[in-house]
Amino acid sequence: MSSSDDHEYIQDVRNGGKPEEPEGGPVMLDEKKEKLRKYKILNTLARKGQTVLVGSSLMEFFPVNELQQTLEHQYCIYNRGIAGYVTAELLESMETCIFELEPSKIFINIGTNDISAPDYKLERLLANYDEILSRIASRLPDCRVNVMAYYPVNAEAEFPFVSRASMEEVFQNRTNEAIREANKAVRQLAAKHGYPFIDVNDGLMDSGGNLKEEYAVDGIHMFANGYAVILNNLLKYL
Repeated sequence: MSSSDDHEYIQDVRNGGKPEEPEGGPVMLDEKKEKLRKYKILNTLARKGQTVLVGSSLMEFFPVNELQQTLEHQYCIYNRGIAGYVTAELLESMETCIFELEPSKIFINIGTNDISAPDYKLERLLANYDEILSRIASRLPDCRVNVMAYYPVNAEAEFPFVSRASMEEVFQNRTNEAIREANKAVRQLAAKHGYPFIDVNDGLMDSGGNLKEEYAVDGIHMFANGYAVILNNLLKYL
């Protein structure tokens, strides 16, 4: 991820998922809406009844279709993650990100940007997530929904080309303790809906419980080697 991408990501977090408006006029391009527009066009060319990944940047940046080229069995997977998304934004765009594709299987990881927000409330995250899962159950009763664990972070290591100061505000709330608390609650939410909760973090953490430095771009986002660990943990669910 480039430094400009990181800056835009931090702006998204500070504004609850909405980019800041620069001095002198409105934002010329809403990148999230542009991605939705592109996804909507892609959806018209997609096969129905396949596997869909949905969530925020941690899902969008998952190079699943490149990584699976080494697998014996190939899967038809559509990635509909959108960087910067919070649960409320996914609620507003479920038609494009999920329902138009009529998936038979979903992998979902949404809510880490909620945790990063200065006004974060676990109860609000869970209420939105509950509504997301309820809508999926209503519209896609036969779909296999896999609720993924939130990944650990690393707020201790130094990362090249990433300013520590630019990440400090995010790490104030997005701590491994907060992530563990949210994972416990989301596991219970998944059970309420009868969906499996997949702890994909086996192999991602160092001895201190942090995201391994060699996997991390900035302490939050991952390189392909980290996603290879996640894919291996997902294989039996694909």
